[in-house]
Amino acid sequence: MYKRILLKLSGEALANKKDSSTLDSDCVSSIAKTIKSLVDNGTQVGVVIGAGNIWRGKLAETLGLDRVPADYMGMMGTVINAVALSGAVNKLGVKTIVYSAINQIDGVVEFYDKEKAKQSLNEGKVTFFAGGTGKPFFTTDTAATLRALEVECDAIFMAKYGVDGVYDKDPHQDKDAKFFKSITYQQVIDMKLGVMDLSAVELVKDTDLQLRVFSMEDAANIIKVANGSDIGTTVKRG
Repeated sequence: MYKRILLKLSGEALANKKDSSTLDSDCVSSIAKTIKSLVDNGTQVGVVIGAGNIWRGKLAETLGLDRVPADYMGMMGTVINAVALSGAVNKLGVKTIVYSAINQIDGVVEFYDKEKAKQSLNEGKVTFFAGGTGKPFFTTDTAATLRALEVECDAIFMAKYGVDGVYDKDPHQDKDAKFFKSITYQQVIDMKLGVMDLSAVELVKDTDLQLRVFSMEDAANIIKVANGSDIGTTVKRG
């Protein structure tokens, strides 16, 4: 159903939920196998990973750090996660490459270049976009939308823990929360829904790029959505 996707993962997806380890081999391996299945099915895969398993803003506040250095620490955390998952995917026999929006780290990642990244995807390489946007004050949601637009993805897959799609309220706090099977970007903005940062939604509201939001509790959901399964919520232009 989708030729090229951008898989947006939280850093917590790579961590052990029980012992709070930063990187858990089983979690990393499970996601790597899912990505391999996508590639085997003929899907071109780009990946953006957060860094919540390594670094969070609350810790920066505790340490008394200003926003700018704290944001750069988060960007470097995304590089660590991207290199870790890239290695696990590569170990399964799938070619990968890691691009970073912060300056090149020789022998580890390449500096991000849109045309090179598109070529990597065309060659069937799982292409990781690390380092956020390369600038402070922007989240990995914004990085994901920018990269998806730049390399001409068909959809962003936002795999989430603890929620199976988009609701008008927090379903954990309000049993009457309404689930949306389909919704427009403009509705997300108007209702200020917490799907992703609203600044990121503004970037895609007038494009044909779809956003698929679904539960990551079962990693197989990624394959199901790629194959056309109508699970979770589809967000698109009105």
